[in-house]
Amino acid sequence: MDSVFASIVQAPEDPILGVTVAYNKDPSPNKLNLGVGAYRTEEGKPLVLNVVRKAEQLLVNDQSRVKEYLPILGLAEFNKLSAKLILGDDSPAIQENRVATAQCLSGTGSLRVGAEFLAKHYHQRTIYIPQPSWGNHVKVFTMAGLSVKNYRYYDPTTRGLNFQGLLEDLGAAPAGAIVLLHACAHNPTGVDPTVEQWEQIRQSMRSKGLLPFFDSAYQGFASGSLDADAQPVRMFVADGGECFIAQSYAKNMGLYGERVGALSIVCKAADVASRVESQLKLVIRPMYSNPPIHGASIAMTILKNSDMYNEWKIELKAMADRIFSMRKQLFDALSAKGTPGDWSHIIKQIGMFTFTGLDSDQVAFMTKEYHIYMTSDGRISMAGLSSKTVPHLADAIHAAVTRGC
Repeated sequence: MDSVFASIVQAPEDPILGVTVAYNKDPSPNKLNLGVGAYRTEEGKPLVLNVVRKAEQLLVNDQSRVKEYLPILGLAEFNKLSAKLILGDDSPAIQENRVATAQCLSGTGSLRVGAEFLAKHYHQRTIYIPQPSWGNHVKVFTMAGLSVKNYRYYDPTTRGLNFQGLLEDLGAAPAGAIVLLHACAHNPTGVDPTVEQWEQIRQSMRSKGLLPFFDSAYQGFASGSLDADAQPVRMFVADGGECFIAQSYAKNMGLYGERVGALSIVCKAADVASRVESQLKLVIRPMYSNPPIHGASIAMTILKNSDMYNEWKIELKAMADRIFSMRKQLFDALSAKGTPGDWSHIIKQIGMFTFTGLDSDQVAFMTKEYHIYMTSDGRISMAGLSSKTVPHLADAIHAAVTRGC
């Protein structure tokens, strides 16, 4: 007898995670994985921060710690510290108890919980996301019951921001629509608005009553400064308006597999925040009941201890600096080769990724001939590069661009 699931078709590989699957199957000793957004050392190895190891050791040595369930919203102290990290120590929203925060499963889980809440409680079901955006955004919001539309963001001709298009599209959005904003280090392009442009975006959105939903996956990882990377979010909170913020500690603390994140909803009044918090529990309880304890305890330990917090900031800056150094080395290598085209966007873009401008045929050529793996849109993870592998990548890019010339 046939399986009742016999009609199920084989699903395609995830376009980002599928890159690693293909990379793992390649026997070449020269293979290079620039697909997944995870930091690597100069030796190409995953990094566990020293401060994370210290925090973990403290937790292990604490015999009073137990493995009981957390409350639905997670560790209360972690939630407070996460809100302070993104909003600032002196945030009026925090002082006035206008922030409802839930510990969630990293950035993805925070986005999903926020989206489910909006689908249930908000009058607008449309969310505008930048074109392009992280591949998972459309799926997360669609599965939660929101309708996804795009606003112009990236300009392929300048490999920079299409600011005029962005303002026009947000200006044409219906009043009250939700707008997803990358807080810093836009993924996949690495192109961020300037502070002045952010201010114009804020004014435009507030004048139309658009609801900002920030995805903050790279705080401190983009510029090396936690405060500088939080500035766009803080500008929106300073005007007293409401917004959603999804935070992830995957990149900035290297806690990828621990799934540590938070969703904060900034409200106009404390009584509203209290009711919002009560409804967040009703979203989370049937989804996963409550979040895991270990990773959030690591983050909380670091955030609440001033010595460890300062040590974390130093390690975070070192990661950001190494990525910038890789940008410079790649730009210099392509310049030295005389590779056709303007490659200055490599050093102008910020954060973990560079949107190279290579097309899918060039990417396929580089994978086939040079065993270099990246997403088909030409996004490369700068954190996966090292001084040893930059020449190999530069050779591949040069060959892909000059092929058939």
